[in-house]
Amino acid sequence: MSVSCGIVGLPNVGKSTIFSALSSAKAEVGNFPFCTIEPNVAVVEVPDERLEIIHGFVETKRVLPAVVKVVDIAGLVAGASEGEGMGNKFLGNIKECDAVMQVVRCFGGDKVLREGPVDPIGDIEVVELELELADLETLKRNAERVGKKARAGDKDSQFEKETFEQAIAVLDGGKPLRVHSWNERQQQVLKPLFLMSMKPVLYVANVADDDLEGQGEYCKKVAAYAAEHGSDWLPICGDLELELRSMDEEDRQMFMQELGVKELGLARLIRTVYHLLGLQTYFTAGEKEVRAWTFHRGDTAPRAAGVIHTDFEKAFIRAEIYSVEDLQTYHSEAAIRAAGKLRTEGRDYVMQDGDIAHFLIGK
Repeated sequence: MSVSCGIVGLPNVGKSTIFSALSSAKAEVGNFPFCTIEPNVAVVEVPDERLEIIHGFVETKRVLPAVVKVVDIAGLVAGASEGEGMGNKFLGNIKECDAVMQVVRCFGGDKVLREGPVDPIGDIEVVELELELADLETLKRNAERVGKKARAGDKDSQFEKETFEQAIAVLDGGKPLRVHSWNERQQQVLKPLFLMSMKPVLYVANVADDDLEGQGEYCKKVAAYAAEHGSDWLPICGDLELELRSMDEEDRQMFMQELGVKELGLARLIRTVYHLLGLQTYFTAGEKEVRAWTFHRGDTAPRAAGVIHTDFEKAFIRAEIYSVEDLQTYHSEAAIRAAGKLRTEGRDYVMQDGDIAHFLIGK
């Protein structure tokens, strides 16, 4: 399945620096507003040490990790929902993403241009407000669209109009749509509108190199805001990450050890995004390839098989399942089978993170 995240925030908070550091892509980084005009896009491999564990026991031609598309979107300003800055073009780029990573400045100093004092919560609120105002316009337009059929007694249109009006009320109350509890039918009605304040948000605190753990006052405010609004957050030093990514492996490991940094920010960010979106990973392993596949937590085996090819979901017959731990214990699939640890699962089986699967598919 395709997963995409949009990096957003006010101008000059470090979005492009973090994008470049996490993706190894070379986004233009500048100390002026709207340095990023067109969105930068990178396909980022998902770090997963289990792939190499599997590869250690399964001889294969290639190893393919899961990937996430990361989009660095132009800086947002107050009034974007009405066309200020990059305006509607910026907002349209967000609509296409599954999740939003909002970068906020959590470092002081005058190295990076800024009008006024550092205020991460104020920055967050500017971005949130613009997304909510854009969603409000979308919902009002669609409520009007279905209004005529609803007044004529069409049941589906009446339900759609009621759902849109309920969403409008949530936004009018100053809350993003993601904090409200929507039933499955309401979600299906709202989904085609690609509402931005409904998307899960990860707040990325861009910190200085003396606050890598995010213990400073700015970060504490971001952490409290994220907890209050049911979101996740993590600290990343964009400048340091960019410097580390530019080093060769030996120098990088030495420098990280000196700084007490256990892993690059990419791994932490991807794990948090997966948690945010309710995503997990299963693997296929054979002579041609060892590969990681992304699925939604709670998916049954047929739906997970459909990630490989859409036809596989309908034609699913059964799955043979074992775990990475089984492979580490018995060292081969043949030994796992001989030990009775290879499980045959049917259509109702709920896939688990770390499953290694062979799917039997009918014609």
